[in-house]
Amino acid sequence: MNTETKRVVEKDAPMKPEDLIVITGAGGFIGGNLALYFKNKGFTNIRAVDKKPLYEWYLHVPGVENLCLDVSNETNCRRVCEGAVEVYNLAADMGGMGFIERFRVECLRSILINTHMVEAAYNAGARRYFFSSSACAYNTTLQEDPNVRALKESDAYPAMSERGYGWEKLISEQFCEEYWHERGMKTAIARFHNVYGPHGTWDGGREKAPAAMCRKVIEGIDKGDLSINIWGSGEQTRSFMYIDDCVKGIDMITHCDDLIATPINLGSSEMVSINKLVDMVEKIAGVKMERSYDMDAPQGVAGRNSDNTFIQKVLGWEPNTSLDSGLAATYEWIKTQYDARKAGKRVGIG
Repeated sequence: MNTETKRVVEKDAPMKPEDLIVITGAGGFIGGNLALYFKNKGFTNIRAVDKKPLYEWYLHVPGVENLCLDVSNETNCRRVCEGAVEVYNLAADMGGMGFIERFRVECLRSILINTHMVEAAYNAGARRYFFSSSACAYNTTLQEDPNVRALKESDAYPAMSERGYGWEKLISEQFCEEYWHERGMKTAIARFHNVYGPHGTWDGGREKAPAAMCRKVIEGIDKGDLSINIWGSGEQTRSFMYIDDCVKGIDMITHCDDLIATPINLGSSEMVSINKLVDMVEKIAGVKMERSYDMDAPQGVAGRNSDNTFIQKVLGWEPNTSLDSGLAATYEWIKTQYDARKAGKRVGIG
């Protein structure tokens, strides 16, 4: 982590409703919800950007400018950042463990996105730039036991990130830190820990564990086959952050001058095993599933949890939606999507 003395922080003028907010990756789960969050806060000039065609976007927010552009292209980044006051970069090729273990080159290529976006934001005179990092940036040797201690921000070094996706995040963090130290653009860096909730990916290979387990249980009930296949032993542990906490945290972190160019955990500290996660989904659905385990499937690290000491100290807040309540809302939303697809309607899967 960069230990240089930070620059003097000059106070920004208050954001006006008409100030341009740019969100890349806005056709995705978190980016779409972030656009909705700022729209609900009263901002009227939001530019949402994603390379996917519009019909594949997770959320369409009324009154938002939508651009279908690939921001791994430098020219597109300059177009995207024109007139921006704040830039939120959430664009990346990523998904659940099945995706990031199998497509490491695609994950690494996301370095092009942040490299071009942070430069374009700087040249456009943006006041603040947010980068969505990940807990995958943490040293994997600290995550070899399901009973792992919670990871604190300094645990990213000495560096031994997850191959592909994790290394891209760590390198991109360095870009954000240096654009503040050397060039004076205010940057913010949040390390996400497994975000889930309604309007997220729930099928197709990029979904995270909560959505995957909900879909498998819903599918099993529908087909009369109460069996479920779990990747690995089921003893792997994780924490999962509800989407509403995520977008609130992004806003708070980006606008905290004490966190400029300072990576910080953004995740729940409620750690559960994958087996416990299945227990919770079974309780919501009112069933018991017969479990089988695929030890050859992608499993990721043995254990990972978020140490929230730092975020509590600086913001006086941490993600606090319980997994029980967040899972219940997620399960009901995925069931509506599953039923709609079964009825022949076109639905998004992420």
